[in-house]
Amino acid sequence: MYVIHPVPKRYAWGSYSRLQSLFADELPEQTLHDGKPLAEMWFSGHPQSPSLLEALDGSSATVTQMIREHPEDMVGSRVSEQFGPELPFLFKIIAARIPLSLQVHPVDFEARAGFNAQNAQGIAMDAPERSFHDAEAKSEMVVALEPFHASVGFGTVRFMLRNLSMVGHPLAARMVEALTERTMRIGQTPEGFEQADAMMPVSSMVWPDSRRRIFRAFYTAITAPTTDDLQAQLRYASLRVSDPASRLAFRHALAAAEAFPGDPSVLTLLMLNPVCLQEGESVFIPAGAPHAYIHGTAAEIMNNSDNVLRAGMTVKHKDIPRLLHTLNCQPGAPVDPADARFGDMATRDGNLIVYRPHIDEFMLTYGTTGQHAQAWPVVDRVHRRYGALLRQLTLGRVDQGRNKPRIVLCTQGSVRCSSERDSRVLSAGHAVFVPACEGWVTVESVGDDGERQDGQDDPSGQDGGEAGRYGGQIGGSFLMATTQV
Repeated sequence: MYVIHPVPKRYAWGSYSRLQSLFADELPEQTLHDGKPLAEMWFSGHPQSPSLLEALDGSSATVTQMIREHPEDMVGSRVSEQFGPELPFLFKIIAARIPLSLQVHPVDFEARAGFNAQNAQGIAMDAPERSFHDAEAKSEMVVALEPFHASVGFGTVRFMLRNLSMVGHPLAARMVEALTERTMRIGQTPEGFEQADAMMPVSSMVWPDSRRRIFRAFYTAITAPTTDDLQAQLRYASLRVSDPASRLAFRHALAAAEAFPGDPSVLTLLMLNPVCLQEGESVFIPAGAPHAYIHGTAAEIMNNSDNVLRAGMTVKHKDIPRLLHTLNCQPGAPVDPADARFGDMATRDGNLIVYRPHIDEFMLTYGTTGQHAQAWPVVDRVHRRYGALLRQLTLGRVDQGRNKPRIVLCTQGSVRCSSERDSRVLSAGHAVFVPACEGWVTVESVGDDGERQDGQDDPSGQDGGEAGRYGGQIGGSFLMATTQV
């Protein structure tokens, strides 16, 4: 079992305090107090930003180096055979103060083609205009650690029309026209939308007409020139909205308009499904789905890829042609990966939810132990939704995974993480990498000893501290990232 140190990422949309507080022990003093935003903390085996692993004897090496030298021990034979000697997922904690870019992640063939093309062009990996840092698709999943707002995937055409028709702006009117101009034959283009149709991928030949109309409306917004009066029109329209989903969509669009004045792409947020996740709730974003994160703190896990195609709401490089070629215009509700299967939910020591999207590369567990587990609203919602059959007794601990790599992060309080070979006590912001060769992993409350990760006594136990308040068991919350193979 190794201590794993996250890699900090500083982007303009990050928080000034959230990650700095959680990862205070992991960040240099300058980063904590320089007043600059911190957006993401990567627990990573990505070649460009690998995390550092630290052993008990003080030796250290990067995740990529350790896996390359000991693939079967570190990630297991099945993972190594399927994905090669690498960690197949990238695990992050993100904190968004303002909206992120409107973006899409490329599907497999677009990722390979784009990566190879940009290599052939000699574009450096760290060049601002680089869109493809990897040759594979990227799907991702988000689990909220606090209320988390996002816009994910296209809503119904009816939903889009209801929202856009309320905005008294010529661009919104043009998008409404794009959504209502029907084409009865393939290759027949409504007047004025020839450029949009020219950007459609070859697959659009078999799309239903509704998808082509969605494409034209989306294209109209992301290619429009800067407009100065959009924010005022959005604010005025939002005052007349009564439908809850539309109110949330306008709230997201207004937040984006305030962060990016004059950017016409904010109108696309009135086309996307607005999502407000409470702690423990989740959403899965497959490759090709348009999305934008608006605000909040969450755990994020994805393929081991840093590919992003941006369309707007950003000062970074936009790659609209490639984004349009990979854009999924299928309307549909957001996918909750916790719907299909839930893990054990302990009644004695903790609660646990397992999030398993339909992808082999990753899954995520969010759990609570001890006193932190007593009032977790998401578990009550789960039981109301799925019934008492989901509740299973455990022995006061959570057992997860064997013969595959795992990253365990404590997000609140303290937890004990034990494998078949080792055991560590983690406090908030600390994490360990558990290699496949260490067998089963157990996460449970910390006992009366109040041991810390460094083996010293926990000062919180002094004067009837945490251990006293919790009746001898220090509880906490944790995340566990791993694969599904």
